[in-house]
Amino acid sequence: MLKIKEAIVVEGRYDKNTLSQLVDTVIVETRGFAIFKDPEQLALLRELGKKRGLVILTDSDGAGFVIRNYLKGALPQEHIKHAYIPDLLGKEKRKRHPGKEGKLGVEGMSPAVLEAALRRAGVTLLEGTEPAGQGPALTKADLFACGLSGGEGSREKRQKLLKKLGLPAHLSPNAMLPVLSALYDRERLWEEIEKL
Repeated sequence: MLKIKEAIVVEGRYDKNTLSQLVDTVIVETRGFAIFKDPEQLALLRELGKKRGLVILTDSDGAGFVIRNYLKGALPQEHIKHAYIPDLLGKEKRKRHPGKEGKLGVEGMSPAVLEAALRRAGVTLLEGTEPAGQGPALTKADLFACGLSGGEGSREKRQKLLKKLGLPAHLSPNAMLPVLSALYDRERLWEEIEKL
């Protein structure tokens, strides 16, 4: 598994699932064109870009380039790297029919093709088990211990924390975990939680 410093931006959950089998980093979905109307998600991408850098990895069809070009204009360029997959015709296993242009998306690419695309983009490969400049990654047990999941009022507490940190309100506990680990070390996060 490749440990990568930068966060990776993909279009959807199937792309994320495919990529998460290959890389160990934060993977953020645009939810397709939903990114156009989601200022919170853009703010999250800006913050991740500042802290870790971003790799934009969208499909090679027209829709993928519309999303990529939107992000190019909406995010600071100094924090972005672009990874491109090749134009391969076919359809993903889960689909009945190929896409409009007949091309495979990120989810249909082999691990070797995805790794080559990321390496060409110039991702920063990490050696250790911890993200650069940070302590150990947060765990689900940490979220439970500080009252952000699994307890009475945890949803409300989570919403308050997300709002305070300027993160999207729709992040579930599972989605919060890699984002919080990428942006905050354990000590700083505990300080923010205690202020609630």
